[in-house]
Amino acid sequence: MQKLAIGIDIGGTNVSFGIVNQTGNVFYKESFPIKDFITIHDFIDYLSIKINSSYKELDIEFKIKGIGIGAPNGNYYSGTIEYAPNLAWKGIIPLASLLNKKIGIPVFLTNDANAAAMGEMIYGNAKGLKDFIMITLGTGLGSGFVANGELILGHDGFAGELGHAIFDPNGRMCGCGRKGCLEQYASAPGIVKTVIEFLANSTESSILRDIPSEELSSEQIYNAATKKDSIALKAFDYTGYVLGIMLANAVSVTSPEVIFLFGGLANAGELIFKPTKKYMEENILDVYQNKIELKSSALPENDAAILGAAALVWSEKNQNH
Repeated sequence: MQKLAIGIDIGGTNVSFGIVNQTGNVFYKESFPIKDFITIHDFIDYLSIKINSSYKELDIEFKIKGIGIGAPNGNYYSGTIEYAPNLAWKGIIPLASLLNKKIGIPVFLTNDANAAAMGEMIYGNAKGLKDFIMITLGTGLGSGFVANGELILGHDGFAGELGHAIFDPNGRMCGCGRKGCLEQYASAPGIVKTVIEFLANSTESSILRDIPSEELSSEQIYNAATKKDSIALKAFDYTGYVLGIMLANAVSVTSPEVIFLFGGLANAGELIFKPTKKYMEENILDVYQNKIELKSSALPENDAAILGAAALVWSEKNQNH
C-alpha cells in the first residue's frame, strides 16, 4: 500500500494541490482560482470536495498520511494564516484546524518559502544537508532557513523573513509599510523598478525604452540581457549586488553550506547567479570566504509548490503524530 501526502499551495491568484509519495512522484494535481471564495468556509467546503473526488483518480491502493499547506503568512505552530495582505480572508484564519475537522486527516501548514525549503530537503538538492538557506525569487522574495537539520521557525512561527530585512531605510516603499526591504530589489517586480529607474536616470540606448513602463516585465529584461542590452545587464548586476550583500549578512547568522535560489528570477541563470556570488563574496566575513555554494533548486518548477507543501507531512517531526 502506497503512503501518500497531499500538498496544497495557496497563492494570491490560484490554489494548486496534488497527491504525492515520499520519493516525489506526483500522482494527481489540479488548480483552481482563489478569487471565487469570499469566506474561508466556502473555500474549505470546495477544497474538501476537490480532495475527496481526486482519490477516484488513483488506481493504486493508498493511505493518505497527511496534508501539507504552503500559504502566505502561514504559521507552522498554530496552523493559521495571519494577516496575509494578498488574500481576501482577513485577520487570523485557523486553516489547518478547519480543514482537519472537515476531512479528518492531519494538516500541517507553514509559509510558502518554508515549504519550499522542506521540499528541497526531502525531494531536492538539499538531501543530507543540515544547514542551508532557500531563497524564492518571484513576485516577492521568500526565504526558508534550515540550521542543524531543523527549519528555523522562531518563537512565533515567523522567523526567516529575509525579504523584509532592510537594504536601504530610505529606499523603495514596500507593501509591508516600511522602506527599502530586500524584496523591493531582488524579485521580479524589483528588477522592473530598477530598470525604470536606470532608464529615467540615463540617456543610454536600450531596447527596453520601447516598452511602456506599465508593460515592462522581468522576462523582457531577461531577453534584453541575453542580447547584451547594457541597461538590462546593469539591472541584473545591481539586483545581484543587493542580493549578494544581504546574503552575506544572512551567512553571518546561520553559516549555511549552500544557498539555493529558486523561482522566476533564478531562472535567469548566470545573469543573476554570477553577480550575486561576486558581491556576496566581496561583502562576506573572511571566516566564511569561499565556503558557501550558491546553487539552483532541484525542484521541478511546475510541481515545486505542491512538493514543498507535501514535504511537511514527511518531516520527521510530523511523522511522530
